[in-house]
Amino acid sequence: MSEFLITLSSIDDVRQFVNAATRCTCEVDVLSGRYVVDAKSIMGLFSLDLSQPVKVEVHGSAAERAAFEQSVAAFEVKPEQ
Repeated sequence: MSEFLITLSSIDDVRQFVNAATRCTCEVDVLSGRYVVDAKSIMGLFSLDLSQPVKVEVHGSAAERAAFEQSVAAFEVKPEQ
């Protein structure tokens, strides 16, 4: 499993993220506080507070995780240096 933070600041960002998750063959969860939703559910994502970064957990092989992370890299929160 891998974890990273993302920000989804527009409806189009949510749509693009859900489309990438749907193409992924492994399970992808999005966590906001104590809530966990399936990343392949656009309604689930809109039920979360997206004004703050949310955590993404990818459950799959290393190749699946790498491919998914690359497809959503534009939304990833970069750690401050």
